Amino acid sequence: MTDIRTPVTGDLLYSEVEEELRGSVRALLDKRSPWDAVLARTESDSTTDVELWNALTVEIGCAALAIPESAGGVGASWREAAIVAEELGRAVAPVPFLGSSGVATALLLELGQNVLLAAVADGGFVATVAVPFNTASGDRFGDLEVRDGKLYGTVRSVADATMPYVFLVPAGDAIYRVDSHADGLQSTEVVSLDMTRPLVDLVFDGVEAELLAEGEAARAAMDSALRIGAVLLASEQLGLAERCLEMALEYLRIRRQFGRLIGSYQAIKHRVADLWVQLTQARAVARYAAECAATGSEDLPIAASLAQAHCSVVAQQIAEECVQFHGGIGFTWEHPAHLYLKRAKSSAIAMGTPERHRAALAELVNIPSANGQVG
Repeated sequence: MTDIRTPVTGDLLYSEVEEELRGSVRALLDKRSPWDAVLARTESDSTTDVELWNALTVEIGCAALAIPESAGGVGASWREAAIVAEELGRAVAPVPFLGSSGVATALLLELGQNVLLAAVADGGFVATVAVPFNTASGDRFGDLEVRDGKLYGTVRSVADATMPYVFLVPAGDAIYRVDSHADGLQSTEVVSLDMTRPLVDLVFDGVEAELLAEGEAARAAMDSALRIGAVLLASEQLGLAERCLEMALEYLRIRRQFGRLIGSYQAIKHRVADLWVQLTQARAVARYAAECAATGSEDLPIAASLAQAHCSVVAQQIAEECVQFHGGIGFTWEHPAHLYLKRAKSSAIAMGTPERHRAALAELVNIPSANGQVG
């Protein structure tokens, strides 16, 4: 039988404090990271915007939101972190928030690494979990070999790894700390569809590593961290989708064809209405996932997979429609639509594909498959 639950959660509406945080982050991004600056940076040697990252962490404290005050953080929650993720998605900002303030911070919290958390919280320290960007909670991890306390092997397509001070590296059944300047560690940036989020291949050739956790504790911590990453990525996709729909509406209100505003055509109105409905649904599941993460709800695994399965698809569809609504100009390099489309496409396979999360969701709520098996 299908497991039907009645979720218990708080208010999913944005609070006054969350809206104030949103306003601060958006104002900073509008000033320091408009889309033309983001586009110009994709053609430079330094894709990650270090100055913007410093402003977000030092001036607003974005890196410290989910870290308790006892560990040097702000003592807020993952709800507030999700607000920042929405705004960064809206601006396709090239900063390592998802990797460092999301997955790595969640992992350090699970491991009780307060010293490292304090360093991350003050903004001068970036941490990255060394797993492929498509890794989801529940996946097998740790293909590196460990010999005499040293790491050997390659980890491909690691996100938010161009400016870390430390890597958190799963290997075998354990998690290790590796400094980014360690002997024997080689980092090579690879071609990525999303030029605002570079990926790197990491090669470990006898790299000295510090053991942080092992066994079941390490596995549970990794699963929890990747689940938080999926929640924040869903919020990022929500912000991206909202901005794409806004851009489309702005254009539909001014573009004329055959003497009429193209937004006045009934077929266009129906398409926009459908997108608005999907966006509203995406907001609901993303907010519920953020609330579950903030409260430590037992419904978090379901909420995270639901949010990723839905928001990935919605972000792609609205980004694609944004390009289509803009017509010829939407396909040009000089228009921001392609930045959003590439982020939406690449994010859809990050932290697990929608298909991967739908399968996980079916298993979590005991939905029988076509062959009669559960999950």
